[in-house]
Amino acid sequence: MSASSDARFMALALSLGQRGQGCVWPNPAVGCVIVQGSRIVGRGWTQPGGRPHAEAMALRQAGALAQRATAFVTLEPCAHHGATPPCAEALIAAGIARCVVAISDPDPRVSGKGISKLQEAGIEVSLGCQAQKALVAHRGFFNRLENGRPRVTLKLATSLDGRIATASGESQWITGAEARRDVHGLRACHDAVMVGGGTARADNPSLTVRGLNLDRQPVRVVVSRHLDFDAPALQSSRDVAPLWLCHAPQLRENDAWQTQCDALLQVPLAPDGQLDLAALMQALGSRGLTSVLCEGGGQLAASLLRDQLVDDVILYTAGLALGADALPGLGDLALSHLHLAPRFELISARKIGPDIRQDWRRLP
Repeated sequence: MSASSDARFMALALSLGQRGQGCVWPNPAVGCVIVQGSRIVGRGWTQPGGRPHAEAMALRQAGALAQRATAFVTLEPCAHHGATPPCAEALIAAGIARCVVAISDPDPRVSGKGISKLQEAGIEVSLGCQAQKALVAHRGFFNRLENGRPRVTLKLATSLDGRIATASGESQWITGAEARRDVHGLRACHDAVMVGGGTARADNPSLTVRGLNLDRQPVRVVVSRHLDFDAPALQSSRDVAPLWLCHAPQLRENDAWQTQCDALLQVPLAPDGQLDLAALMQALGSRGLTSVLCEGGGQLAASLLRDQLVDDVILYTAGLALGADALPGLGDLALSHLHLAPRFELISARKIGPDIRQDWRRLP
Protein backbone atom coordinates (compact mmCIF):
# COMPACT_ATOMS: atom_id res chain seq x y z
CA MET A 1 0.00 0.00 0.00
CA SER A 2 1.40 3.43 -0.96
CA ALA A 3 2.09 6.35 1.36
CA SER A 4 -0.71 8.32 -0.31
CA SER A 5 -3.16 5.48 0.32
CA ASP A 6 -2.06 5.30 3.94
CA ALA A 7 -2.63 9.03 4.33
CA ARG A 8 -6.08 8.78 2.74
CA PHE A 9 -7.27 5.96 4.98
CA MET A 10 -5.82 7.61 8.09
CA ALA A 11 -7.62 10.83 7.18
CA LEU A 12 -10.86 8.84 7.18
CA ALA A 13 -9.99 7.33 10.57
CA LEU A 14 -9.36 10.82 11.96
CA SER A 15 -12.69 11.98 10.59
CA LEU A 16 -14.46 9.04 12.23
CA GLY A 17 -12.74 9.75 15.53
CA GLN A 18 -14.26 13.23 15.61
CA ARG A 19 -17.68 11.63 16.10
CA GLY A 20 -16.68 10.71 19.62
CA GLN A 21 -15.54 14.17 20.68
CA GLY A 22 -17.44 15.46 23.69
CA CYS A 23 -18.95 12.16 24.77
CA VAL A 24 -16.12 9.68 25.46
CA TRP A 25 -14.16 11.40 28.26
CA PRO A 26 -11.90 10.52 29.99
CA ASN A 27 -11.01 8.30 27.03
CA PRO A 28 -9.58 9.63 23.76
CA ALA A 29 -11.86 9.93 20.72
CA VAL A 30 -10.16 7.38 18.45
CA GLY A 31 -11.03 6.40 14.90
CA CYS A 32 -10.21 3.11 13.16
CA VAL A 33 -10.48 1.87 9.57
CA ILE A 34 -9.79 -1.69 8.43
CA VAL A 35 -8.80 -2.19 4.79
CA GLN A 36 -8.61 -5.45 2.87
CA GLY A 37 -6.60 -4.77 -0.29
CA SER A 38 -8.05 -1.43 -1.32
CA ARG A 39 -11.51 -2.11 0.09
CA ILE A 40 -12.70 -0.69 3.40
CA VAL A 41 -14.25 -3.54 5.37
CA GLY A 42 -14.57 -1.99 8.81
CA ARG A 43 -15.08 1.45 10.34
CA GLY A 44 -15.23 2.37 14.01
CA TRP A 45 -14.91 5.17 16.53
CA THR A 46 -14.94 5.34 20.32
CA GLN A 47 -18.51 5.03 21.52
CA PRO A 48 -20.30 7.28 24.05
CA GLY A 49 -18.97 6.73 27.54
CA GLY A 50 -15.65 5.51 26.14
CA ARG A 51 -16.66 1.92 25.35
CA PRO A 52 -16.47 0.02 23.06
CA HIS A 53 -13.21 1.31 21.61
CA ALA A 54 -12.80 2.22 17.96
CA GLU A 55 -10.82 -0.91 17.10
CA ALA A 56 -13.48 -3.19 18.59
CA MET A 57 -16.20 -1.48 16.57
CA ALA A 58 -14.24 -1.70 13.31
CA LEU A 59 -13.31 -5.35 13.88
CA ARG A 60 -16.93 -6.21 14.64
CA GLN A 61 -17.95 -4.71 11.30
CA ALA A 62 -15.11 -6.36 9.37
CA GLY A 63 -15.67 -9.84 10.76
CA ALA A 64 -13.66 -12.51 8.95
CA LEU A 65 -12.50 -9.93 6.41
CA ALA A 66 -10.10 -8.56 9.03
CA GLN A 67 -7.84 -11.58 8.39
CA ARG A 68 -4.59 -10.33 6.73
CA ALA A 69 -6.06 -6.82 6.47
CA THR A 70 -4.52 -3.45 7.42
CA ALA A 71 -5.85 -1.48 10.38
CA PHE A 72 -5.52 2.31 10.48
CA VAL A 73 -5.78 3.68 14.03
CA THR A 74 -5.46 7.32 15.09
CA LEU A 75 -3.85 6.42 18.45
CA GLU A 76 -1.71 3.52 19.60
CA PRO A 77 -3.97 0.56 20.50
CA CYS A 78 -4.27 0.01 24.23
CA ALA A 79 -2.31 -2.85 25.78
CA HIS A 80 -3.69 -2.94 29.33
CA HIS A 81 -6.66 -4.80 30.77
CA GLY A 82 -9.38 -2.41 31.93
CA ALA A 83 -13.14 -2.54 31.53
CA THR A 84 -12.49 -4.33 28.24
CA PRO A 85 -9.61 -6.49 26.91
CA PRO A 86 -6.71 -4.66 25.21
CA CYS A 87 -7.34 -3.52 21.63
CA ALA A 88 -3.86 -4.70 20.66
CA GLU A 89 -4.88 -8.25 21.60
CA ALA A 90 -8.14 -7.90 19.66
CA LEU A 91 -6.23 -6.87 16.52
CA ILE A 92 -3.87 -9.83 16.94
CA ALA A 93 -6.74 -12.28 17.46
CA ALA A 94 -8.49 -10.96 14.33
CA GLY A 95 -5.43 -11.80 12.20
CA ILE A 96 -4.52 -8.26 11.18
CA ALA A 97 -1.35 -8.29 9.05
CA ARG A 98 -0.43 -4.61 9.31
CA CYS A 99 -1.33 -1.77 11.64
CA VAL A 100 -0.80 1.89 10.72
CA VAL A 101 -0.74 4.06 13.84
CA ALA A 102 -0.88 7.84 13.65
CA ILE A 103 0.69 8.58 17.02
CA SER A 104 1.79 6.75 20.15
CA ASP A 105 -0.20 7.00 23.38
CA PRO A 106 1.55 8.90 26.22
CA ASP A 107 -0.53 7.06 28.84
CA PRO A 108 2.12 5.08 30.79
CA ARG A 109 -0.18 2.04 30.78
CA VAL A 110 0.00 2.02 26.98
CA SER A 111 2.98 4.03 25.75
CA GLY A 112 4.95 1.77 23.40
CA LYS A 113 3.42 -1.37 24.86
CA GLY A 114 0.60 -1.60 22.33
CA ILE A 115 2.99 -1.30 19.42
CA SER A 116 5.41 -3.81 20.94
CA LYS A 117 2.62 -6.31 21.51
CA LEU A 118 1.58 -6.06 17.85
CA GLN A 119 5.15 -6.43 16.61
CA GLU A 120 5.82 -9.42 18.85
CA ALA A 121 2.81 -11.10 17.23
CA GLY A 122 4.38 -10.62 13.78
CA ILE A 123 2.19 -7.67 12.75
CA GLU A 124 3.92 -4.99 10.70
CA VAL A 125 3.52 -1.61 12.42
CA SER A 126 3.90 1.76 10.72
CA LEU A 127 3.98 4.73 13.09
CA GLY A 128 3.60 8.42 12.24
CA CYS A 129 1.07 8.58 9.41
CA GLN A 130 -0.80 11.92 9.75
CA ALA A 131 0.90 12.35 13.12
CA GLN A 132 0.50 16.12 13.29
CA LYS A 133 -3.23 15.95 12.58
CA ALA A 134 -3.60 13.18 15.15
CA LEU A 135 -1.74 15.30 17.71
CA VAL A 136 -4.28 18.08 17.16
CA ALA A 137 -7.23 15.66 17.27
CA HIS A 138 -6.11 14.16 20.59
CA ARG A 139 -4.63 17.27 22.19
CA GLY A 140 -7.27 17.44 24.93
CA PHE A 141 -6.58 13.85 25.97
CA PHE A 142 -2.82 14.45 25.79
CA ASN A 143 -3.09 17.71 27.74
CA ARG A 144 -4.93 16.00 30.58
CA LEU A 145 -2.32 13.22 30.74
CA GLU A 146 0.70 15.49 30.52
CA ASN A 147 -0.48 18.65 32.32
CA GLY A 148 -3.39 17.41 34.41
CA ARG A 149 -5.94 19.76 32.87
CA PRO A 150 -8.36 19.74 29.93
CA ARG A 151 -7.84 21.67 26.71
CA VAL A 152 -9.57 25.04 27.01
CA THR A 153 -11.31 26.71 24.09
CA LEU A 154 -12.41 30.31 24.55
CA LYS A 155 -15.45 31.32 22.49
CA LEU A 156 -16.02 35.01 21.82
CA ALA A 157 -18.83 36.62 19.82
CA THR A 158 -18.21 40.30 19.27
CA SER A 159 -18.91 43.33 17.14
CA LEU A 160 -16.30 44.64 14.71
CA ASP A 161 -14.81 46.69 17.53
CA GLY A 162 -14.63 43.81 20.01
CA ARG A 163 -17.75 44.56 22.04
CA ILE A 164 -20.23 42.01 23.41
CA ALA A 165 -23.10 44.25 24.53
CA THR A 166 -24.30 47.83 24.42
CA ALA A 167 -23.68 50.18 27.33
CA SER A 168 -27.14 49.25 28.64
CA GLY A 169 -26.23 45.54 28.56
CA GLU A 170 -28.25 44.51 25.49
CA SER A 171 -26.49 41.59 23.75
CA GLN A 172 -29.15 39.47 22.03
CA TRP A 173 -28.24 39.06 19.36
CA ILE A 174 -24.91 40.40 18.10
CA THR A 175 -24.25 37.46 15.78
CA GLY A 176 -26.75 35.84 13.44
CA ALA A 177 -28.72 32.61 13.67
CA GLU A 178 -26.16 30.65 11.64
CA ALA A 179 -23.32 31.52 14.03
CA ARG A 180 -25.46 30.72 17.05
CA ARG A 181 -26.27 27.32 15.58
CA ASP A 182 -22.55 26.78 14.96
CA VAL A 183 -21.93 27.40 18.68
CA HIS A 184 -24.23 24.51 19.52
CA GLY A 185 -21.96 22.33 17.37
CA LEU A 186 -19.00 23.62 19.38
CA ARG A 187 -20.72 22.69 22.62
CA ALA A 188 -21.45 19.22 21.32
CA CYS A 189 -17.78 18.44 20.62
CA HIS A 190 -16.52 19.56 24.05
CA ASP A 191 -16.82 17.62 27.29
CA ALA A 192 -17.97 20.69 29.19
CA VAL A 193 -19.26 24.24 28.72
CA MET A 194 -18.11 26.82 31.27
CA VAL A 195 -19.26 30.32 32.22
CA GLY A 196 -18.61 32.69 35.09
CA GLY A 197 -21.13 33.58 37.75
CA GLY A 198 -21.68 37.00 36.20
CA THR A 199 -22.79 35.46 32.91
CA ALA A 200 -25.05 33.00 34.74
CA ARG A 201 -26.58 35.88 36.66
CA ALA A 202 -27.03 38.24 33.69
CA ASP A 203 -28.07 35.79 30.96
CA ASN A 204 -29.73 32.88 32.80
CA PRO A 205 -28.29 30.46 30.19
CA SER A 206 -29.17 26.78 29.90
CA LEU A 207 -25.80 25.95 28.24
CA THR A 208 -27.31 22.89 26.56
CA VAL A 209 -26.90 21.70 22.97
CA ARG A 210 -30.10 22.41 21.06
CA GLY A 211 -31.28 21.89 17.50
CA LEU A 212 -28.81 19.13 16.59
CA ASN A 213 -30.92 16.11 17.58
CA LEU A 214 -28.25 14.73 19.93
CA ASP A 215 -28.88 12.38 22.82
CA ARG A 216 -25.89 13.62 24.82
CA GLN A 217 -25.05 16.89 26.54
CA PRO A 218 -21.83 18.44 27.85
CA VAL A 219 -21.30 19.04 31.55
CA ARG A 220 -22.27 22.64 32.48
CA VAL A 221 -19.65 24.32 34.71
CA VAL A 222 -20.28 27.62 36.49
CA VAL A 223 -17.34 29.39 38.14
CA SER A 224 -18.52 31.62 40.97
CA ARG A 225 -16.57 32.44 44.12
CA HIS A 226 -19.67 33.04 46.25
CA LEU A 227 -22.33 31.19 44.21
CA ASP A 228 -24.27 34.44 44.41
CA PHE A 229 -26.45 34.00 41.36
CA ASP A 230 -29.83 32.61 40.44
CA ALA A 231 -30.11 30.77 37.12
CA PRO A 232 -33.41 28.90 36.79
CA ALA A 233 -32.56 27.71 33.27
CA LEU A 234 -29.46 25.93 34.56
CA GLN A 235 -31.28 24.30 37.42
CA SER A 236 -34.39 23.29 35.47
CA SER A 237 -32.33 21.43 32.84
CA ARG A 238 -30.39 19.25 35.29
CA ASP A 239 -32.29 16.19 34.07
CA VAL A 240 -30.81 16.89 30.62
CA ALA A 241 -27.20 17.82 31.44
CA PRO A 242 -25.03 17.70 34.58
CA LEU A 243 -24.36 20.95 36.45
CA TRP A 244 -21.06 21.46 38.31
CA LEU A 245 -20.46 24.55 40.44
CA CYS A 246 -16.95 25.75 41.30
CA HIS A 247 -16.68 27.96 44.38
CA ALA A 248 -14.42 29.34 47.09
CA PRO A 249 -13.46 27.12 50.07
CA GLN A 250 -15.69 28.78 52.64
CA LEU A 251 -18.81 27.81 50.69
CA ARG A 252 -18.19 24.08 50.84
CA GLU A 253 -21.33 23.48 52.88
CA ASN A 254 -23.63 25.70 50.82
CA ASP A 255 -26.88 23.87 51.52
CA ALA A 256 -28.89 25.98 49.08
CA TRP A 257 -26.93 24.56 46.15
CA GLN A 258 -26.43 21.00 47.43
CA THR A 259 -29.68 19.78 45.91
CA GLN A 260 -29.56 22.00 42.83
CA CYS A 261 -26.37 20.76 41.17
CA ASP A 262 -24.56 17.51 40.48
CA ALA A 263 -21.20 18.51 41.95
CA LEU A 264 -19.81 21.28 44.14
CA LEU A 265 -16.09 21.75 43.50
CA GLN A 266 -14.12 23.67 46.09
CA VAL A 267 -11.36 25.76 44.51
CA PRO A 268 -8.57 27.50 46.46
CA LEU A 269 -8.10 31.24 46.17
CA ALA A 270 -5.24 32.87 44.27
CA PRO A 271 -3.15 35.62 45.91
CA ASP A 272 -5.46 38.26 44.38
CA GLY A 273 -8.44 36.79 46.25
CA GLN A 274 -10.07 35.33 43.15
CA LEU A 275 -10.49 31.64 42.43
CA ASP A 276 -7.26 29.93 41.41
CA LEU A 277 -8.11 29.00 37.82
CA ALA A 278 -5.07 26.75 37.38
CA ALA A 279 -6.24 24.73 40.40
CA LEU A 280 -9.77 24.77 38.98
CA MET A 281 -8.57 23.27 35.71
CA GLN A 282 -6.62 20.61 37.59
CA ALA A 283 -9.82 19.74 39.47
CA LEU A 284 -11.75 19.41 36.22
CA GLY A 285 -8.98 17.26 34.76
CA SER A 286 -9.00 15.01 37.83
CA ARG A 287 -12.68 14.37 37.16
CA GLY A 288 -11.88 13.18 33.64
CA LEU A 289 -12.66 16.20 31.47
CA THR A 290 -10.41 16.53 28.42
CA SER A 291 -11.95 19.62 26.77
CA VAL A 292 -13.79 22.68 28.08
CA LEU A 293 -15.52 25.40 26.07
CA CYS A 294 -15.54 28.73 27.92
CA GLU A 295 -18.40 30.98 26.81
CA GLY A 296 -17.85 33.93 29.14
CA GLY A 297 -17.92 36.33 30.60
CA GLY A 298 -15.27 38.91 29.97
CA GLN A 299 -13.60 38.70 33.37
CA LEU A 300 -13.36 34.91 33.34
CA ALA A 301 -12.02 34.98 29.77
CA ALA A 302 -9.39 37.55 30.68
CA SER A 303 -8.34 35.60 33.76
CA LEU A 304 -7.92 32.41 31.73
CA LEU A 305 -5.82 34.28 29.17
CA ARG A 306 -3.76 35.94 31.88
CA ASP A 307 -3.03 32.56 33.48
CA GLN A 308 -2.08 31.05 30.09
CA LEU A 309 -4.85 28.46 30.31
CA VAL A 310 -6.45 29.13 26.90
CA ASP A 311 -5.37 26.72 24.17
CA ASP A 312 -7.76 27.76 21.40
CA VAL A 313 -9.84 30.83 20.64
CA ILE A 314 -12.89 30.73 18.40
CA LEU A 315 -14.00 34.23 17.50
CA TYR A 316 -17.30 35.09 15.83
CA THR A 317 -17.30 38.64 14.47
CA ALA A 318 -20.50 40.41 13.43
CA GLY A 319 -20.68 43.32 11.01
CA LEU A 320 -21.73 46.03 13.43
CA ALA A 321 -19.93 48.57 15.62
CA LEU A 322 -21.01 49.38 19.18
CA GLY A 323 -18.49 52.00 20.27
CA ALA A 324 -16.25 52.67 23.24
CA ASP A 325 -19.12 52.92 25.71
CA ALA A 326 -20.21 49.33 24.98
CA LEU A 327 -19.06 46.34 27.03
CA PRO A 328 -15.72 44.83 25.89
CA GLY A 329 -15.36 41.16 25.06
CA LEU A 330 -12.46 40.80 27.50
CA GLY A 331 -11.82 42.15 30.94
CA ASP A 332 -8.59 43.81 32.05
CA LEU A 333 -5.43 41.88 31.15
CA ALA A 334 -3.15 44.35 33.00
CA LEU A 335 -0.53 44.30 30.25
CA SER A 336 2.38 46.70 30.71
CA HIS A 337 4.22 45.64 27.55
CA LEU A 338 3.07 44.33 24.19
CA HIS A 339 5.39 41.33 24.32
CA LEU A 340 3.47 40.05 27.36
CA ALA A 341 0.24 39.71 25.38
CA PRO A 342 -0.96 36.13 24.81
CA ARG A 343 -0.44 35.27 21.14
CA PHE A 344 -2.30 32.87 18.88
CA GLU A 345 -1.87 31.51 15.35
CA LEU A 346 -4.75 31.77 12.87
CA ILE A 347 -5.78 28.25 11.82
CA SER A 348 -8.83 29.03 9.70
CA ALA A 349 -11.37 31.72 8.85
CA ARG A 350 -14.71 31.34 7.14
CA LYS A 351 -18.00 33.09 6.63
CA ILE A 352 -21.00 31.81 8.59
CA GLY A 353 -24.16 33.57 7.45
CA PRO A 354 -23.45 37.31 7.78
CA ASP A 355 -20.66 36.72 10.33
CA ILE A 356 -17.05 35.54 10.28
CA ARG A 357 -15.65 32.65 12.35
CA GLN A 358 -11.93 32.60 13.07
CA ASP A 359 -10.13 29.69 14.76
CA TRP A 360 -6.93 30.57 16.61
CA ARG A 361 -4.47 28.27 18.39
CA ARG A 362 -2.02 29.30 21.09
CA LEU A 363 1.55 29.64 19.95
CA PRO A 364 4.00 27.38 21.81
